[in-house]
Amino acid sequence: MTVVASNYARKENDLYQTEPWATEALLRNFPFGPRWIVWEPAAGNHLMADVIRETGAKVLTSDIVTYDREHDTLFDFLWGDHATREPFDALITNPPYGKGNRQAMRFAELALHHCRGPVALLLTAKFDFGKTRAHLFRDNRRFTAKIALLDRIQWFPGATTGTEDHAWYVWGPAPGEGCGRARTLYEGNPAKGGNP
Repeated sequence: MTVVASNYARKENDLYQTEPWATEALLRNFPFGPRWIVWEPAAGNHLMADVIRETGAKVLTSDIVTYDREHDTLFDFLWGDHATREPFDALITNPPYGKGNRQAMRFAELALHHCRGPVALLLTAKFDFGKTRAHLFRDNRRFTAKIALLDRIQWFPGATTGTEDHAWYVWGPAPGEGCGRARTLYEGNPAKGGNP
């Protein structure tokens, strides 16, 4: 894949709203139901949280600022006091990536440290490449699956799609079943002829 620069200015706080089909792609493979409390810590305007709620799960929303919708709490995931958070069973989010994906890597590390249950992060499709991330993937007993999205997510209004491919990275509950057992799954946007 060739990565090309976007013609759009970078959004403040990396507020890129996840189209519902992308969250549905995760939930088809890793369903959450009424017994789950899911934390969405980069909730933006709750597009992802709304899809998760449709499964019957309780969703706790937070972000560093309020956009169009109020969160359960304002919370800075990267620098906040995680000891003050109410209990939750799973963490699902599209985190801010930051320069060189450094914020996303820190987000993944903190999520795995503070969540003993499943963690699912929507990241660039090449996020698992590189020696500096081996502790999150190759050497991580919890790493369960990568769900490659066959269609690109549309981050801006209009008919154009994004310039990068994305995937869900899923880690199971701690302590995990072992290294090197993660599977790769493929999901598309049903509106574009992808998976139903």
